[in-house]
Amino acid sequence: MPTIKKYMKTYKSRALWGKLRVSRMLLKNSATASLIPTTRSLSLKLLTLMLARYKTLYIKPDIGSLGMGIHRLSTSSYGGYELISVVSRKQITRIFPTINSVYRLLKRAEVNGKLIIQRGISLDLVGGKPYDLRAMVQRRPDGPWTYTGTIAKIASPNRIVTNVHQGAQVCMVSKLWEMQGLSLQAASAYERMIESKALTISRSLSRQYTGMYEMGIDFAFDRSKKLWVIEVNTNHPQFGPIKKLDRATYNRMASYARSYGRMDH
Repeated sequence: MPTIKKYMKTYKSRALWGKLRVSRMLLKNSATASLIPTTRSLSLKLLTLMLARYKTLYIKPDIGSLGMGIHRLSTSSYGGYELISVVSRKQITRIFPTINSVYRLLKRAEVNGKLIIQRGISLDLVGGKPYDLRAMVQRRPDGPWTYTGTIAKIASPNRIVTNVHQGAQVCMVSKLWEMQGLSLQAASAYERMIESKALTISRSLSRQYTGMYEMGIDFAFDRSKKLWVIEVNTNHPQFGPIKKLDRATYNRMASYARSYGRMDH
């Protein structure tokens, strides 16, 4: 498995590294704590306890990208434990007889960087496929955080991740609501919720860690329409694919990006 290298920014906007660190920061704020799925460092004890509590777990690099090196663990209906792993652009499914044997494999993978355990969320579906949402929040120097738009990432069939690098389909969130048959009123209410939570998250994190000008916040609705935060990307959140989907939204994001020196979009 290739080692994930940190992308080093060449423009003004600090990066906040580590999924576990970010989750702990958001848990400090009562306005964001309920959005955070249980997230822990990898250990045999915690892997055992969390799998007894939750139907599915995701084990992922604390610092990673492109969906690589992510594993989904669940109890197999045939006995033992099913581990589905993303290796480069492929998925590998393996059955292990004991949780100890699962843990040994994961520890071997940890040589490329610390792994974390996260409660698995039963993602809401569109057309029978799970999806999540990437909300962009940005700020001009010395300006307030501003919500600049959201895209939906719809997983390819039978894939355990929704990353574009792993074949996910991208569309504007307005198209997603349309595909789900939502009324304009319901769609508007969901988007206001996402905007409100995205701004709350950006303000909370930036109070604890200064110098950030952009965040790509990955939200997900579960099947009961509860909203969760899966990940916050402050390093180099991508919005280039929006250019072909909604030029006005792209232009707004690009304008904010240029204000803090980002020209690579």
